Amino acid sequence: MSDAYIIDAVRTPRGIGKVGKGSLAHLHPQHLARTVMAALAERNDLNTAEVDDVIWGTSSQRGAQGGDMGRMAALDAGFDIRASGVTLDRFCGSGITTVNLAAAQIMSGMEDLIIAGGTEMMSYTSATADPKTPPMMDAGNLHLRAQHPQSQQGVCADAIATLEGIDRKAVDELALTSQQRAAKAIEEGRFNKSLVTVYNDDGSVALDREEFPRPGTTLEGLGNLKATFEAWAGIPVDEKGTTYGDLIRQKYPHLKQFNHIHHAGNSSGVVDGAAAILLASKQYAEKNGLKPRARIVATANMGDCPTLMLNAPVPAAKKVLEKAGLKVEDIDLFEINEAFAVVAEKFIRDLKLDRNKVNVNGGACALGHPIGATGSILIGTVLDELERQDKRYGLVTMCAAGGMAPAVIIERMQ
Repeated sequence: MSDAYIIDAVRTPRGIGKVGKGSLAHLHPQHLARTVMAALAERNDLNTAEVDDVIWGTSSQRGAQGGDMGRMAALDAGFDIRASGVTLDRFCGSGITTVNLAAAQIMSGMEDLIIAGGTEMMSYTSATADPKTPPMMDAGNLHLRAQHPQSQQGVCADAIATLEGIDRKAVDELALTSQQRAAKAIEEGRFNKSLVTVYNDDGSVALDREEFPRPGTTLEGLGNLKATFEAWAGIPVDEKGTTYGDLIRQKYPHLKQFNHIHHAGNSSGVVDGAAAILLASKQYAEKNGLKPRARIVATANMGDCPTLMLNAPVPAAKKVLEKAGLKVEDIDLFEINEAFAVVAEKFIRDLKLDRNKVNVNGGACALGHPIGATGSILIGTVLDELERQDKRYGLVTMCAAGGMAPAVIIERMQ
């Protein structure tokens, strides 16, 4: 079985995901995807005719984000027409899944050179979203809802916090740490190796820096923010008046009241962004003079309760560690997506992790979460940081709608 090497990783800065406010919001989603694909090709002097496939992740595949972005953006980037492309959806986990599938294709010997990544323009998807229809559950599929009621993610986060006894102070402190670490990472240029500027079609700069972080955040300021999802818990989703809160209580009837602790400051930011990772077989890399930066050690997928939705990262991490033959103590750096602060807080507590090894350059509370792209961003982030710290193993995982979590362990090449 061939090794699957990571040759390079790039990403755009994350722009505020609101029309009229974000510096990327006026662009077509394929524009962001083509930017990172073209950067990989240029940085590594790729013969794009030899790219076996482009495996792309996009969660909301409708309108401008539909139509197989992987293929269309590759064409837009000027790739040879022989470079095929596919686009998939594992909700928030899409950007890890694309890399994992690319690695599997290479390790099986079926492919030699693949670009994996993802894009999400939340400025576009949020402007067209229906608050009464969660994207992961067709409101008309009552058969599914009867088996697995699925609520709004923020309401799920508050439900988990209530069940786990995690309080507002803990999640606000985690969010503050995220902002502080992101500010330091940006100041020290820790993201520079992977960050590529996004240009407008006229050649002017659209965005060349992270747009979402709020480095002036304080614990007092976070404490003054009103909890967001108490209102969401009471939104009816059908003609019977069933609310998002009721959907959770159908499975957890003892959960009479939620401790609503999440707000805009301790939840993932709404942003636009894209990321891409170049993977190659050992044989292809050696033949073409590509220097590998890391290898894929193991990948895994895990499902958990769809009603609570956000609890799969811990079992996913345990599963991928077992597949790799490693222990928690062997991992030098962890990236767990801060979809909501409680997700990262629970992950740290359950696995008894050293907090200095987790999201060391900040997370989505500070930097934002462009759904289909985030997983690929995190893989690039942990790779850059392994190199900076001269460390060996990194583990990346994240929750996804439907109660799922993909995971991957990479090993930096010495």
